[in-house]
Amino acid sequence: MVLRPGQGGRDGEEKGNEGSEQPELHECIVGAASADREPPTGGTSVRAMVLDAPGREPRLREAEVPEPVPRPGRVLVEVHACAVCRTDLHVVDGELPDPKLPLVPGHQIVGRTEDGARVGIPWLAWADGTCRYCRTGRENLCDNARFTGYHVDGGYAEYALAHQDFCVPLPTDGSDVELAPLLCAGLIGYRALRSAGDAERLGLYGFGASAHVVAQVARWQGRRVFAFTRADDAEAQALARKLGAEWAGDSLGAPPEELDAAIVFAPVGALVPAALRALAKGGVVVCAGIHMSDIPSFPYELLWGERSVRSVANLTRADAHEFLPLAAQVPVRTTVDVYPLEQANEALDRLRAGKVRGAAVLAVRAQ
Repeated sequence: MVLRPGQGGRDGEEKGNEGSEQPELHECIVGAASADREPPTGGTSVRAMVLDAPGREPRLREAEVPEPVPRPGRVLVEVHACAVCRTDLHVVDGELPDPKLPLVPGHQIVGRTEDGARVGIPWLAWADGTCRYCRTGRENLCDNARFTGYHVDGGYAEYALAHQDFCVPLPTDGSDVELAPLLCAGLIGYRALRSAGDAERLGLYGFGASAHVVAQVARWQGRRVFAFTRADDAEAQALARKLGAEWAGDSLGAPPEELDAAIVFAPVGALVPAALRALAKGGVVVCAGIHMSDIPSFPYELLWGERSVRSVANLTRADAHEFLPLAAQVPVRTTVDVYPLEQANEALDRLRAGKVRGAAVLAVRAQ
């Protein structure tokens, strides 16, 4: 696959957004009418899965909502596929605070603009470009950032509206459903892998959407991969071995040898001390999730020896411009469970229960 040059930065560097208009929280395709919202053109409606209140059953309702209307600096994207992320679970289950409501979730969006360009819409919907973080290449930490499928409506719908500078140009080949997981599972996984440094022996805790992408990149880079899953999850362990892991076993157990780095994808705080126990001196544990249960206390001796624990947060446009060509070069092959849009609740339920192998993807108009 070849990445086309396009919007959202160039040469791996992030563009500033000085003068770009901040998206308001009322920018949406669902919600109460107001003087601030532009009315839908001609009353056209589109299918969407909508969250009215976190934690309520059913989590999402199927609805007909107004087709979003482009504004200056925004692009209308016909959604072809949207991968289902664990962050979506955290939003709909109420583990992340203050989502826009009502909300269309989803932030791993593959689609086409009105002029036919194939683009992706990732988690980062907008950053101000002027704060101390944006000015130092860390737009992922922008205090004023807005996130897709959380602060603005996302891709569990037939159309999505996005800030043109934050759309990611996508290669013309590859199927929509196979590309979609690269837009968060892949990007966050890649950011976490970079944070692991040049570790040769790499542990992956939780072998889901991100880990099954990272394992392929890590093996291509010449690293040795050790996969950690629930003790009885034979399917995930088999997938890990198929993708190049030389060992796969119980997350709370010990690997056959020490690790130089570990990436914790599962949102389980107890895995952090478990990973520290598996680390060689000087190793790092990278926590790659947006939400995690409390990390239990652990003796200082697990951290001593210049071991460290760190997190990764969100992503940048530069991450996408680095990772997508790399994914094509490897090449990364995603394993996907595909669902129609109206079965979004089923996809979320299976993800919550740990029954998804690889990544779950909603096929909206997938090609």
